[in-house]
This record gives sequence, C-alpha cells and structure tokens, in this order.
Amino acid sequence: MKEMEKLNITKSRELFEEAMTLVPGGVLGARKPGDFIDGEYPIFIESGQGCRLIDVDGNEFIDYLCGYGPIILGYREEEVDDAVYKQIKDKGFCFTLTQKYQNLLAKKLTELVPSAELSIFLKTGSDATTAGIRIARAYTNKLKVMRCGYHGWHDWCVEMKGGIPSKFYEDVFEFQYNDLDQLEVLMAAHGDDTAAIIMTPFGHPNHKKMQTPGPGFLEGVRKIADQYGAVLIYDEIRTCFRLSMGGAQKLYGVTPDLTVLGKAMANGYPISVVTGKKDVMMAAAHKLFISSTFFPNSDAFVAALKTIEIMEREDVLGNIWEKGARFMGQIQALLDKHDVGAELTGVAPMFYITFAKDETGAYKGKRTDFYTQLIRRGFFFTPYHHAYISYRHTEKDLELTLNAIDESLAYVEQKYS
Repeated sequence: MKEMEKLNITKSRELFEEAMTLVPGGVLGARKPGDFIDGEYPIFIESGQGCRLIDVDGNEFIDYLCGYGPIILGYREEEVDDAVYKQIKDKGFCFTLTQKYQNLLAKKLTELVPSAELSIFLKTGSDATTAGIRIARAYTNKLKVMRCGYHGWHDWCVEMKGGIPSKFYEDVFEFQYNDLDQLEVLMAAHGDDTAAIIMTPFGHPNHKKMQTPGPGFLEGVRKIADQYGAVLIYDEIRTCFRLSMGGAQKLYGVTPDLTVLGKAMANGYPISVVTGKKDVMMAAAHKLFISSTFFPNSDAFVAALKTIEIMEREDVLGNIWEKGARFMGQIQALLDKHDVGAELTGVAPMFYITFAKDETGAYKGKRTDFYTQLIRRGFFFTPYHHAYISYRHTEKDLELTLNAIDESLAYVEQKYS
C-alpha cells in the first residue's frame, strides 16, 4: 500500500511560530500540535461548512471531531446562525438584566431531561461541573467528592496540578467506570462526608476505549448515593443532545439529582447548564454565589432553542443513530479484515478506534501511522480523542471515510507484517 504524501501545512506552522511569541505555548488546551500528531496535522483552521473543514493552507477535510463535540448539526448551520444574527441585530444580547430566552430554554429542558426541574445557565463545561460540585456541597453541608470521568480544567479536577495547592483537590477521589466495587470501597471509607458522586453515565475516558454501562452499574451508583445521602451528578456535557435528547439518563433509565449539559445543545455557541431536582438546586438561591457578566447573554440561548427545534423537527438523533450504527458495523468489518490490533468502541453518535497494547509497544507506532494516513487522505480524526458523527455527514462522506480507513489499515498491516 503506497504511503500518502505529507500535507503542506506551511502557513499553519508559520502562524504557530508567531503564536508562540504571543500566547503561552502558541495555542491552549487540547489544540496543541502534540495532542494530534506533530508535523502532520494543521494547527490553524480557516473555515468550516457542514462536516468539512479547510485549513489555512487550503487542505480540506471531512471532520469527525466536530469542535470536540459541540457541532451536532454542522458548521455554519444557516438556520441557527440566522436566528442569532436576528437576535443581535433586532434586540441585542448583552444587558445588565436577563432576557426572556432564559425562561424559554429552562422550560424546554424540563420537557426533555428527566432530572431537570430548575436550571442555571453558564458558558463552559468546566463552569457547569464546578457549579454542580459547589451546589452539592452547599446542599449536603459535606465536603468530599467521588468522581469518574473528565470534568474540566478547574482546581478540583484538572489532571495537571501545576499552580494548584493540594488542599483544593485532596478531598476528591477517583473511581473507574463500571467498577462498582471500587466506589463501594471509597464510600465505605468516606461516604458519610461525601457531598457528591459525579460521573459520566456513558464511559468516555481520555485516550482509552469507550464503555457502555454494565448491567446494574448505573443503578448501583444511584443506590450508593442514596444510601449515603450524596448528590448524584451526571456529567452529560458530551452525551445530552447526542445520545438522546434527554441524555444518557433518558437512554439508560437512571435519573441523577443534578445534571450538567453543554456542547451539542447550541451547535457551537458557548453555553452550559446545571440542572436538577428543585430541592438540591435551591441551594444555589440561598447558600452560594454563581455569577458572570456573560452568563445571561441571549445569543447562545437563542442558538440552543433553534438547535433543539431543528433536532426535534428533523429527528436529527434518529438520523445519526441509524447511519452511525451502519457506519460502525462497516468499520468493524474493516478491522476484522486487517489484523493490526485495532479496536472499535463506543456507540453510533460517538466512537473511537484505538489499538490494543502489546509488550513491544508497537501499538503506538501503528496508531501514529494509521492516523497519519487518515489525515493525509483528508479525514480529520485524532489518535487521542473519540470521534463524533454530525447530521451533515452524508452517506457519501461515510463511504469515502470507509475507503480511507481501509487503505490506512492496509498500510499499517503491510508495514508491520
């Protein structure tokens, strides 16, 4: 199998060199070159439309990262953007007081999300998870937190501990998804002082295979939270409005006390939510302070309302589940065809191709070569994060992607045979 030529990313590299003199590290977070394959992926994007991206060097890609999850419909979704433009032009969006769209969106959430009775609107997922923890601590008058999943960049949960005193996270304990025994041991030791159990109801750990809940796992966590009087928080930043309109809690039938939402709800506009049962949420009205100049901005409220309207009208998630399930079946057939140790996990709306670890460490090279061949062929995945399917991925897009996966696996198989 012929190796594809390396992409021309000259302008991306030039912009990155300039950025290194202007921004610490050039770019922040999971957008650094090292979070992809350094030297192979573009660093700066020029534009997007539908499910396609064009970088600053003019390379075009069919995209499966969807902005790390917010793009559920497609880039530059005209109906959503027009609603926001109209709001900005006709009424404005940033004021001292609140516009009515807060109430409209909160009402909609109570219709869709099983745990939603009262809602607080914020901007980012980290805002929401941190607010959820604060509410749980205020409600229970307890301190400790059990966590499972990625919950953002704030002091209590961020993986990189630079600049953070240990006292800010010493009362936070981690357990692994689908390991109920581990949580039981932790709660036996700390349960009486545990304010919250926060977890992703669908397992999407960083850099690892995805997991659906094992039999009785979510129900078991719910029972443990009730036993100790802890607030059960579902981190549905990625899963709500993607696995179902009511989130994984609706899909799997287990309801938490609080839920945090974000990403796909507004198709790229910045908004997040803490929502939940009235008695727990009312702690935010009397026992703590949550505020930001930009939290009430109505542009993102309008975007969310329009995105949800489109998703319901067009049965967007039905479309994604149908084509995604078929796509995953075809990917699995290709993995079976090429014996390179590649593994497929996840569900139709969000999936991940990883490589099984081996004693020699060859899996790392296979992973790098596989994703290098994909990006060179014009398909935007990453080795270190799962993929998403959007509404604007067409059957032709998926067919082209399958061909690229087939060729990339064949390249790896030939190289490592």
